[in-house]
Amino acid sequence: MTAHRVAIVGIGEDGLKGLSSSALALLAGAGVIFGGRRQLDLAAPVLRGELRPWPRPIEAALPEILARRAEGVAVLASGDPFCFGIGSLLARAIPPEEMLCLPAPSAFSLAAARLGWALQEVAVISFCGRPLAPLAPLLQPGARILALSADAATPAQVAEFLCARGFGPSTLILLEALGGARERIRRFQAAAFDAADIAPLNMLALEVKAGPGARILPLAAGLAEDFFEHDGQISKREIRALTLSALAPRQGELLWDIGAGSGAVGIEWMLRHRAMRAIAIEMRADRARRVAANAIRLGVPELAVKIGTAPEALADLPPPDAVFVGGGGHDPAVLEGAWNALRPGGRMVVNAVTLETEATLLSAWRRFGGELHRFSLERAEPLGGFHSFRPALTVTQWHVEKS
Repeated sequence: MTAHRVAIVGIGEDGLKGLSSSALALLAGAGVIFGGRRQLDLAAPVLRGELRPWPRPIEAALPEILARRAEGVAVLASGDPFCFGIGSLLARAIPPEEMLCLPAPSAFSLAAARLGWALQEVAVISFCGRPLAPLAPLLQPGARILALSADAATPAQVAEFLCARGFGPSTLILLEALGGARERIRRFQAAAFDAADIAPLNMLALEVKAGPGARILPLAAGLAEDFFEHDGQISKREIRALTLSALAPRQGELLWDIGAGSGAVGIEWMLRHRAMRAIAIEMRADRARRVAANAIRLGVPELAVKIGTAPEALADLPPPDAVFVGGGGHDPAVLEGAWNALRPGGRMVVNAVTLETEATLLSAWRRFGGELHRFSLERAEPLGGFHSFRPALTVTQWHVEKS
């Protein structure tokens, strides 16, 4: 084994039989081998070096891996190490030229092969050390989803999750110990899920079907207000769609949602792509708790919530790529602080419904440029035994890009 080289070897349920001669040689020549107990047991007949089961948390092993590279380090991983596996964690600490990865087929590849599904046409997700909440945006009628389970309890939890959101008619396929002698595949309707004796090593394939009244998250911006818990402090869906359009989300960017209220803008920002990030800044603790609850229910639990008043609450935050000010825009110091923190090329959008905030926006527009728009919205509502259009508060919006 080459000195100062970390070999990452993927191993499946078929054990040594599924490994190439190169992988077997790397494992046999390693001075120290890190891995889960199951992987170490599968490869035990060829391992001659010191065995190091993963500590908890796994990150605690990184210093030792780095320190012992000269001895020849091998890392045993399940399947493809760079598919929801240990590979990405190691890559953050070890230069690519010092790593050699020999992957086995991922659980997703094995599942797609068993089911005859085109892997590029399905959504993939992992529940290993992760919540179920991010499944919610993926629940689109007709969608196919492959999901890694955390343990034997995960399938029943997913079935309950589906039923609670009106997707009880969906097909839930339970795939256990793929690639090994104990492989088993069973099909259920989510509403009638009753599997027993589930193997801890399992994954799920979902064929999504919506039942009556299912809460389907539209793919467009501007979710109806009743998707969110709120106390009235929420942008109308039409105004929110215009706001998201002006913010122009781009993959992986960070949004500051200042005066978050219900958190609707930050949540919809994060729903645009799984790599999006957002920090909701809210001065009221009760609203901050509501923001966090909305984020979990709508599938973006990673949304960060900070309780505090701008501009003071902005001081220690990472620089944003975009800023939305839905509350506090009347204070020039809030706009000044957000503008100074905004990255070059970043966008700022501020909505105003009061004359005081509008005056602040006019001043900011003269100073920084950008665009001013005014939106009027009317909705038909009951009026006695008839209906009439009732106007909402007029919104003045300032939108600017930082050069």
